[in-house]
Amino acid sequence: MLIEKKLIDYKIKKKAAFISLFFGIGMFISKISAYFITGSAAIFSDAAESVVHVLATGMALYSIILSSMPEDEDHPYGHGKIEYFSAGVEGSLILIAALYIIYEAVQSIILGPQLKRLDVGIAVVAAAGIINLFLGWYLIRQGKKTNSLTLVADGKHVLTDSYTSIGVLVGIIIVYITNIHLFDPIFAIGVALNILFTGYSLVKQSVKGLMNEVDKDLQQKILDTLISFRRDYWIDIHEFRFWQAGETIFIDFHLILPFYFSVRDSHTEENEIEAELKRVFPHSQLKIHFDYCLDDLCRFCKYDCKERTAAHINNFAWDIKKMTGKPVYQYQDAELQITSV
Repeated sequence: MLIEKKLIDYKIKKKAAFISLFFGIGMFISKISAYFITGSAAIFSDAAESVVHVLATGMALYSIILSSMPEDEDHPYGHGKIEYFSAGVEGSLILIAALYIIYEAVQSIILGPQLKRLDVGIAVVAAAGIINLFLGWYLIRQGKKTNSLTLVADGKHVLTDSYTSIGVLVGIIIVYITNIHLFDPIFAIGVALNILFTGYSLVKQSVKGLMNEVDKDLQQKILDTLISFRRDYWIDIHEFRFWQAGETIFIDFHLILPFYFSVRDSHTEENEIEAELKRVFPHSQLKIHFDYCLDDLCRFCKYDCKERTAAHINNFAWDIKKMTGKPVYQYQDAELQITSV
């Protein structure tokens, strides 16, 4: 079932990437033609963004194909990290394009813009903006559906391209109405500044993924899922960690169980926990380090155990601080939210 889901997701992602590449090439040809016809710096900025879109979408398509490959001897955790690298490359290309747009716009201001046939430019840019708006929404929707950072990043880039076209369109219309040509490179610079922010955001997101920075919302969701089917004989979960590569989430933590549980009991417990987690996170992989209980943990244990040396008299909060931190017996009571039963 999971293999079929992965295959379906791969086909969806590959199709979306091809659609993005096809439209990207078409948009670039249209915009660069409009630039040569009009001589508009603003339209040139839009065309430069489309060049980046084509290059970045090609990278996105490659990363989707590579990330779908199974684990191998050289990549035991799979190839999902390529998606973060792809998003970083796309963000970097956007930054380069933005700086080049600013350079060309400044040159146009210094030399004086020479514009013509702005009616053609208005028609081309308006059509491009509408097409990219729908394409961006489509890519983001498919990316979220398949949990693909690459598609989401490409969709955001395409939406940026659409917003760029809208900004350029406004600028050209103003120039067309007022006949003040200086507005053209000024709008181009404004568009470039907006693109700079988008590129920075993508690079930042890429670095977070490559550095395994904690996604707080996902962390809380995983912990809430564990707590939702917690058993009485789970004495403590600590040193909880997770990281994500593409659609796969790798989860590991320590779990304290009664000392007399056998290796078979522990293995069965891990299988059951993994099955429960996969209901919420289908592409998750789990590793648990099992610890055995100590006598001074009896006061925290709710399990009906015949080996008790003390009664259950205290509870502690199963929160992020505790579950990602040390074992409960290494804390002083004042450090945790300890309550009496």
